[in-house]
Amino acid sequence: MNTWQIVRIIAGSFILLSLALGVPGSPVFHSSWWLAFTAFVGLNLLQSGLTRWCLMESILAKLGVRRGN
Repeated sequence: MNTWQIVRIIAGSFILLSLALGVPGSPVFHSSWWLAFTAFVGLNLLQSGLTRWCLMESILAKLGVRRGN
């Protein structure tokens, strides 16, 4: 897998997990503050799309994961 694929898997997982923990109707609801984490991940995705730079992708590349196109 490439770095961009792993970043999207991680971001999608974080969003789904934080929604499960932050939506009051969820069976695993913990606190509505988890929705702030959802917003944080979304803002990072927006920023990386606009600037073409992603911190998670840089970290993965330093760990030896192959960069994608």
